[in-house]
Amino acid sequence: MSILRRWVALMLGLLLTLGLPGCSLSAFKQETARVPEYITSILSEPKTFNFTQSQESPNIFGLTYEGLVDQNPLTSEFEPALAESWQVSADKLNITFTLRPDLKWSDGQPLTVDDVLFTYNDVYLNEAVPTDARDILRMGEDGALPILKKIDQRRVQFTVPEPFAPFLSNTSLPILPAHALRELVTTKDQQGKLKFIAAWGVDTPVEQIIVNGAYKLDRFETGQRVIFRRNPYYWRYQTPTAAQGNIERIVWQVVESTDTALLQFRSGGSDSEAVSPENFSLLKREAQQRNFTIYEGGPASGTSFLFFNLNQGRRNNQPLVDPIKSRWFNNVKFRQAVAYAIDRQTMLNNTYQGLGTLQNSPISVQSPYYASPEEGIKVYDYDPQRARQLLQSAGFKYNAKQELEDAEGNRVRFTLMTNAGNKVREALGAQVQRDLATLGIQVDYTPIAFSTLVDKLSESLTWDCTLLGLTGGVEPNGGANVWNPEGGLHMFNQKPGPQSAPIQGHVISDWERAIGDLYVQGARELDEAQRQEIYAKTQQIAQEQLPFIYLINALSLAAVRNDIEGVQFSALGGVTWNIHDLKNVNAALQE
Repeated sequence: MSILRRWVALMLGLLLTLGLPGCSLSAFKQETARVPEYITSILSEPKTFNFTQSQESPNIFGLTYEGLVDQNPLTSEFEPALAESWQVSADKLNITFTLRPDLKWSDGQPLTVDDVLFTYNDVYLNEAVPTDARDILRMGEDGALPILKKIDQRRVQFTVPEPFAPFLSNTSLPILPAHALRELVTTKDQQGKLKFIAAWGVDTPVEQIIVNGAYKLDRFETGQRVIFRRNPYYWRYQTPTAAQGNIERIVWQVVESTDTALLQFRSGGSDSEAVSPENFSLLKREAQQRNFTIYEGGPASGTSFLFFNLNQGRRNNQPLVDPIKSRWFNNVKFRQAVAYAIDRQTMLNNTYQGLGTLQNSPISVQSPYYASPEEGIKVYDYDPQRARQLLQSAGFKYNAKQELEDAEGNRVRFTLMTNAGNKVREALGAQVQRDLATLGIQVDYTPIAFSTLVDKLSESLTWDCTLLGLTGGVEPNGGANVWNPEGGLHMFNQKPGPQSAPIQGHVISDWERAIGDLYVQGARELDEAQRQEIYAKTQQIAQEQLPFIYLINALSLAAVRNDIEGVQFSALGGVTWNIHDLKNVNAALQE
């Protein structure tokens, strides 16, 4: 699966195939359903239509853009996308791509090598453009970037300073339209920032968003829905037999919670629903009667975890984290004690209804670089006695009420947040609160709006503890921006963004740098056995130091109406990775 669909899209794991609030969907369908369409839903609307500025899911880019190559989520093999072929030099330092003939943008303008050069040189490799995409393109200790050379209108050569094992997978980053964006990359606003950074926000008229993917934006109604229309210039639709589907329109409905989504799917108001553990039994019983199929893709590729704010910096002479709490959070014995105190097996049995496994690694189980507990990865099975021993050895103690205090007598109390509306995460947070209470720790549990959560994690950096998830994939380097201390998703010790106020006294620990260095080594190593050893070390350090306390790896499940044919569901690709081949067999064929 592509980097676009796998990592940058979300890095925060919020996209769900859900339903629509209230009864508005039925009226909407009756009014507009005159073409084959696919209706699904999201818990939070897109924050931007500018790929470089997106860090969350849901986002539009998996439907609206393609890169030079893509990765098949069923086979993990690289496949041609905008490039019909590529050639790698014997020394592995040059890779030449040949674009498909007669490619076009959604406005009918030609898509050429000049667009590829613009996308990389003027956007992704441009240090003035803040984007996580650059993190996965960096090579070596000095973070060198590739050099591009135009050969002709269809051929472009990338040159790298050293062998870079994940390079091909990284060329799945979206190609952007030079004719629509070049001026914005070369002009600045009154604050001296490139206009491109603020371009293509959600307030931009949708007809101005030029794309190259299977669908283009047709309408965006804030807080209600996002509507996509088939892009007639998409290369598959211009190539005989390259697309077998008939979906003309895709509708994303914005919902408040998974409960509303379930009701809407069961009433026939949406075409797919992410099957959560609490609704699996109900949907399983209703599948035949209500004419849908439950697809299982094996273990989900993403991760779910708890993490503390380890940032010791100050902004405007104020600490980002209360110094008392910061001392707790930065004590590895404290983090390990919390991990031992969380009853993950009960989480699996109750919240997940047994539909998953305990998670012990940041790398997806589908990846050949995943290291299991049997291979020596440290695990934290439920052991409250061990948790208490660790805390006491770190100087914590219990008062007469059996409340945990630090060595100075400060009651151990912190705030835990997660995104409101995600019922599974809300349930996990509630159990964490209960489990840590038995350890004498008071957790103030606060599910909050996703937009507020994102701002705290990436902008204000003022928070205690968070429960979230990240998407995953086969190539570990797709998570380089999580593990590189300078990365845009190094959430547990986040540096300030380019547009944010600076912080003073930002401390990077030795183990953080060690993991970052290993990711550099893993990217340059071409021997697969050596790569596996390198990434095994990263997992060993991560599980010893616990910047993320991993919880449950759920099964990947989705319910899809039998009206939708051609589904090839997988944990890496979901329901719509092959949207160009999906058919709604019962849709009317007239406007």
